[in-house]
Amino acid sequence: MTDHFRFTVAATDGVARTGEIRMPRGVIRTPAFMPVGTAGTVKAMYPEQVKALGADVVLGNTYHLMLRPGAERMARLGGLHAFMQWPYPILTDSGGFQVMSLSGLRKLDERGVTFRSHIDGTAHELTPERSIEIQGLLGADIQMQLDECVRLPAEREAIARAMQLSLRWAERCRAAFGEQPGRALFGIVQGGDVPALRAESARALVGLDLKGYAIGGLAVGEPQATMLAMIEATEPHLPVTKPRYLMGVGTPDDIVQAVSRGIDMFDCVMPTRAGRHGMVYTRFGRMNLRNARFAEDNTPLDPESACPAAHLYTKAYLHHLVRAGEILGMMLLTWNNLSYYQDLMAGLRRAIAAGRLQDFIGETREGWARAERDRGERDRGARDPGGSAGA
Repeated sequence: MTDHFRFTVAATDGVARTGEIRMPRGVIRTPAFMPVGTAGTVKAMYPEQVKALGADVVLGNTYHLMLRPGAERMARLGGLHAFMQWPYPILTDSGGFQVMSLSGLRKLDERGVTFRSHIDGTAHELTPERSIEIQGLLGADIQMQLDECVRLPAEREAIARAMQLSLRWAERCRAAFGEQPGRALFGIVQGGDVPALRAESARALVGLDLKGYAIGGLAVGEPQATMLAMIEATEPHLPVTKPRYLMGVGTPDDIVQAVSRGIDMFDCVMPTRAGRHGMVYTRFGRMNLRNARFAEDNTPLDPESACPAAHLYTKAYLHHLVRAGEILGMMLLTWNNLSYYQDLMAGLRRAIAAGRLQDFIGETREGWARAERDRGERDRGARDPGGSAGA
């Protein structure tokens, strides 16, 4: 291990790369998917399960933790690592996105943002300095600058204003962060869906010589093609020696496409949220286990998966748990989904190291498409058992 933050690239395949981030609390293998532990827990999972699946780092949320249980209280209790029994690296986001999406009566100006809690309506202020202070009190290993995230679509003038404000806030976050051996501050590239603004933001952030750079303001409802175009507009302006993090993304297909465009780190609530609502991700694509077709399906989700949730339990049983609203169903489906995501990341790392990333992506996407076609044919057969014989 090391007392410092260090990123190394082990192999490349085009602009895609595999490597590792070394920090005092552990090594993060990249490309990496970070399960989201918004309020000090990856929902429906034990910490030891999350680690056993292959996760090297989890994400915590400044906004939620500052409201409950509170940053100062967290520090008195020994920090987030001890609090949630996760002794490995933790990345915290700055809280800016949640202020935009969850809080009421918010007011944003040069100083920061004031808002009312979505929990109890109490008033709070989040400035760049306070965001960094909170993340320090939590004990986060990787901390994110405070930024303004604009919902798309938006007018170019509004996007440019938010991007420039985010740059000024990045400078203040850099000053507040100072020197913290073993910890890292990441900047966030903004610029909406305007390539020139993305490039301008990236170049300015690189001038701050931060430990890593995130691409923010995506995964907010824009088409996948727009997201990929913004990655392509940003990546050439980011240093190859620093990790690149695409915030809030995404579906398995989003991830494989972004990895092929040079992204190293991802987070998303999708696998855990989907699991709590009856949706699973597997190498056979996405399945909604609420669907009646699974009521008598006596096969497992994936007999070849190492995850017990995938190979031990039948789809019929999982369907029953979901329809009955049983907590065990949420736990098992979340377990399966996070297992699949970590398996996907491991496959991407192996493929890059072997120089066959595009083959791997093609085979993976074809597997999803083939399974979807097969399900469609079975559904048509179930609706029309006679087929075309009487035509």
